[in-house]
Formats: sequence, structure tokens, C-alpha cells
Amino acid sequence: MRRTTAWLLSLATATGLTITLGSAAVAEPAVTAQPQAEAAAVGPQPGTFVGKGFDTCTAPSQSAMNAWRTSSPYRAVGIYISGASRTCAQPNLTATWVTNQTANGWRLIPIELGYQAPCGTRTPKMSADPGTARSQGRTAANSAANAARALGIGAGSTIYNDIEHYPTTTACRAAVLSFLSGWVEQLHTLGYLAGMYSSGSSGIRDVCLEYHNQSYTRLDQIWIAWWNGVADTDAGDYCSDAYYANHQRLHQYAGDVTETWGGVTMKIDRNYLDVSTSPQPPQQWSTTIDNTTAGRFTASANWSTSAYSSKRFGTDYRYANPTPASDVAWYRADVPETGTYEVSVWYPADPGYNDQTPYIVATTSGNRSVSVNQRVNGGQWTSIGVFTLAAGDGNKVGVSRWTGGSGYVVADAVRITRR
Repeated sequence: MRRTTAWLLSLATATGLTITLGSAAVAEPAVTAQPQAEAAAVGPQPGTFVGKGFDTCTAPSQSAMNAWRTSSPYRAVGIYISGASRTCAQPNLTATWVTNQTANGWRLIPIELGYQAPCGTRTPKMSADPGTARSQGRTAANSAANAARALGIGAGSTIYNDIEHYPTTTACRAAVLSFLSGWVEQLHTLGYLAGMYSSGSSGIRDVCLEYHNQSYTRLDQIWIAWWNGVADTDAGDYCSDAYYANHQRLHQYAGDVTETWGGVTMKIDRNYLDVSTSPQPPQQWSTTIDNTTAGRFTASANWSTSAYSSKRFGTDYRYANPTPASDVAWYRADVPETGTYEVSVWYPADPGYNDQTPYIVATTSGNRSVSVNQRVNGGQWTSIGVFTLAAGDGNKVGVSRWTGGSGYVVADAVRITRR
């Protein structure tokens, strides 16, 4: 879309089963309540739809939309709702405009155009540090969801993060995918689906290369910029047909074209959509809790704060010396229903950290302790197992200082996912 020129108490001695994970272990800002929009879109956007759409920098006038609705083959329109890189004025983009279009049968494609790849030329750039980039992704999700609500685009809609073409590298890919993970996780928390627009040769290829990598949270939909002139959702060699195959694709198949319908001329990009709101997100329920998540992390004054390691999740993490006493740093989660949940942990590995850090999981059958070697496998999500957790809001996962190992114990972030 080339716009300006061409987008996660204390504890008595832990009881129950103790598990040890060694060197081969398999490894959010609050949103303020928004006022109700006076007008609201008809249903989730773009919802379930197969057909042609277009996007253009500035939301067209009502008369232009009416003329194209009557005469053109298009039934979906991309709109730039938020983002610091959004440069076109949007005098028409109001809640009333949104309601009018959806009432007339248009499907809307909401777009956030903000942080760009750290290795690209566009600004503002996301951090090259994956932990910071993930935090920026969550911030972007909050901003985009607030903008969507203000326009009357409600929960269940998909918001697409526009990351323009970049010369991808391994390090740049890690930053972009970490950013998108934060974007997905926070939008899911807020009730929205999460998509991404990018060129096939950079963002789309990177996302599909890491499709099965559990260090990253998978998108709900991808929007492929590949100007091959074919109105379908194929991505060629950029992404396997087996990925994002369940009505989860949009294809921008031509760009910078001028068309006239009903006497109204506009410069647009052409798109083909095959999307649906019926598939659940890849993770039906998931929550990520960082040591900075407001109201969701508690630790005594014995736990210090550090931003020393670049492999951290978010801006910093907590650490403490081992001690033969109960002093647990707790992560609190509101689990929707009693059931089985996978618990994954994130920590920045270092030779000076503890090789037997005890993670405590509060299961329905009592506390279970899982020992993790925090000297290895850092800077990624590490699964410590699947557990039965009780429904309700409470301390679900903790990091204990009571260990037979040596070195600092670290509390950074945890992720709990319904299985």
C-alpha cells in the first residue's frame, strides 16, 4: 500500500509432582474504556466475504462510494483507521461514514499503518530488539482497537497491520514476528481478529517461513501484496497453499491503477478477498502476562528489576538470589473455564542465571513445580507442560526462589493457552 508514495502472595512449600526441564526444554498495557460510538458498522468487518475490493489512501466521499457501489465490481474497501505512518487526511472517515457504507453493503478492511520493519526505509521503525518490538505490537493493537471502536467497528472484526516491504534478514524477521505476536495477542484480548498486510517477498514470506514456530503467535489472516494481476488468493512461492488456508487470505493483485465507475475516477489498489469470521483464532483463548502487566504480577521487594539482556520480553524483567524460603513472584490470570491449558515461559538466558529455576503452576490438584534451566534457550517461548487449571481470576503461575541451583532466578513473562 505504499502510502505516502506508494504499514503478558507467598507460597507454602510447593507440593506435588516435580518435573525438570534441562537444556533441551521446549520454550499488556491496559486499555481504557471507550465511549460508545453514536453509529456502528453492520456486523464484523470485513466479516465473511469472497470477492473483489479496493483500497485507496483517503476514504472516498459518500457520493463516490455510492457511484462505485452501483457501477463497480468492488464490494470491499480498505480504510486507514490508525497509525503514526498514516499520512493521508481522512476528512470523510467518521462513525457515520462507516455506518453508511456497511448499511449499503460495503465490507470494510480496517488498516493500521504505524511501526515498520527495523531494517526497512519506512518510519517510524519498530525496535530491532524482539522483546521491545513485541511490546510495541501490543501498544499498536491498543491504539488500533480504540480507533476501530471510535468508528463503530466492533469486536469480531479483523484489523490489518500494514508493514511495507523491507529487505529481510534473520534478525529483522525476529523483530517483525515478535511485533506481530504482540499485535495478535493483544487484539485477541480485546476481542478482535488480527491480520497483516505486507509484500509477498518480505513480510508474507517471513510469516509463512515461521508458520510452525511456537515462539511466535500466529496471525488470523494475511493480506498478500503481489501484483501479478490475478484476482485470487494465491501467494505463489511466497507462502504455501497449506498455510492460512481456511478463508484467511486477501490478495492485492494490482496497484496504482486508475479506474472510473459511475463517472467517478479514483486511483486504487485492486484486491481479492476470501475471509471469514467463523474459524476461531488459532488459540481459542490465550493470555500473556509480563512482569510489567498492571495488576497481574506481584513480587516482594527482594526481586530487583533489570533490562540487562536483550532477550527479555518487553522493557525489563525481575531477578532475585536463591533462598531456602517461600518468596514467589506470581502471575495472575483470569481463566475462562476449568480445563487443560499449556503454560509457556519466557526468560532471558544467561550463564549467571539459575540452572534449576522452579516454576510453580497452581493446578486443580495442587501446586506443581517445574524446574527450568535459565542458562539456555532464552529469548523464546518455552513450554513447561499442559495442566488442568481452575476457572477464575487468581495466581496461576509463579517463579520461586527456593532452588537447589545456583545463580539468579528470573521472572519475565508467561503465556497460558487453552488446549
